[in-house]
Amino acid sequence: MITGKNYIGTKMSAGGSKIFKTFNPVSNIENEYEFYEASTEEIDLAVASAWKAFGSYQDYSGERKSEFLNAIADEIEALGDTLINTYCSESGLPQGRAMGERGRTMFQLRTFADLVKKGDWVDAYIDTAQPDRAPVPKPDIRKMMIPLGPVVVFGASNFPLAYSTAGGDTAAALAAGCPVIVKSHPMHAGTSELVSSAIIKAANRTGMPEGVFSNLNSSGIEVGVQLVQHPQVKAVGFTGSIRGGRALYDLASKREEPIPVFAEMGSVNPVVFLPEALKQRGEALAKTYAGSVTLGTGQFCTNPGLLLGIKGKDLDYFITRLSEEIVLIEPGCMLHPNIIGAYEKNKEKALAYNELKLVSEYDNEIGDNIARQAVTTVEGNVFLDNPALHQEVFGPFTMVVQCKDKEQLEAIILKLEGQLTGTLIAGGNEAVAFNGVIEALRNRVGRIIFNGVPTGVEVCPSMVHGGPYPASTDSRFTAVGINSIKRWVRPFSYQDWPNKLLPEALKNENPLGIMRFVNNQLSADSV
Repeated sequence: MITGKNYIGTKMSAGGSKIFKTFNPVSNIENEYEFYEASTEEIDLAVASAWKAFGSYQDYSGERKSEFLNAIADEIEALGDTLINTYCSESGLPQGRAMGERGRTMFQLRTFADLVKKGDWVDAYIDTAQPDRAPVPKPDIRKMMIPLGPVVVFGASNFPLAYSTAGGDTAAALAAGCPVIVKSHPMHAGTSELVSSAIIKAANRTGMPEGVFSNLNSSGIEVGVQLVQHPQVKAVGFTGSIRGGRALYDLASKREEPIPVFAEMGSVNPVVFLPEALKQRGEALAKTYAGSVTLGTGQFCTNPGLLLGIKGKDLDYFITRLSEEIVLIEPGCMLHPNIIGAYEKNKEKALAYNELKLVSEYDNEIGDNIARQAVTTVEGNVFLDNPALHQEVFGPFTMVVQCKDKEQLEAIILKLEGQLTGTLIAGGNEAVAFNGVIEALRNRVGRIIFNGVPTGVEVCPSMVHGGPYPASTDSRFTAVGINSIKRWVRPFSYQDWPNKLLPEALKNENPLGIMRFVNNQLSADSV
């Protein structure tokens, strides 16, 4: 049952005076439930509770944290149709998408559960003492990763489950040993409350400390600002716009004690179509990319918003076919009136450039909050000279840049801001002749795709979901996969510490049976 209250640990609270509702973009009406925005007192209580929980939770065994994470997945599944129906009513996304995202959320939780149960992730290094070393004896030094402290996670508008309350950021932080405070997204506060109830049930079931998880409602930015500025918050996770992510990053850096903000932000995900590929399969590529541009109404962070090719009849044919294919696809509903409003505004802003040509746009009658997909095209020199055209238009919009030659193509890629993905579409062995283009692309993105589409982020250890700024605030980390746990920990060394007082991962006898680097040799043996 949805109450509209905040979770301060296991306690429900409605101390604030500000009330808001979520919105059903398909029905174009507000949903029935009212939500209470967290007050300053509730924010302080949630953080204090998380800080107290950190005192014990940081030392919980991998086995106990694994039980907790698996229990969260179980409790989310137990929410059944209530969760799915709430998700759909607050996002306008179809039931199939909701069920798929729920499955991904549970998979992420169980993946981290397996990771911490195994234990190797702590990256243990042991360099034993050499008291007889000349001219200076060598001390015994041992290193492992330890958690940072309470983490604030901001729910994402476009992924109400997989990037929100119990999504990848939360799962990774809990796995690392960090209590989590979620600032739920105002567009899906009901979904967040339901998932929060599942997390709290799991915490109670597995004996987690009070305050290991809290969920705070907010209709604006005030709650998020207070959380980021709170001295007992030690890190922030965010998925959303460049403007929002940068604002949080700036707030965190201006604190007396600056803290890391791991923000995954905007990306146009450039796709390079090489000439031979267009010649061989231009029609098929047009159909494939029409589907990719419109997938999820273009509301994926890996939406291909920029297509690059070298001028010629094959690129002309591809543009024609893409323009024809894209309008055959039934347009979809966007997440909220504010989001479709921003889409239309940004599309209009781009089209204000006279040199940018609107090639195709869905022009049949549509309902409320339905986005008209569009294809535009521009000359390479115009694109180079107008950095404003490089910015993301969040939604089912793409721009085809017609480059005069390989050199201009490379120059354009080098001028782009950091991106989550880059894609190379090549035929035969022609990629070999475009090594400069490939190198330029690699320097601007976090993931490069060969003869595929950027939409779709596989949750696996090899996945990098991040990239040079502004794709993310720190390109050394990923927001997806088990390696995302590294965002919420720091390296810590023990020097000449008594064996019985060391953490289990660093003890001589290796009671956890994990793989460790012992004197530069990877081993599971005792020291």
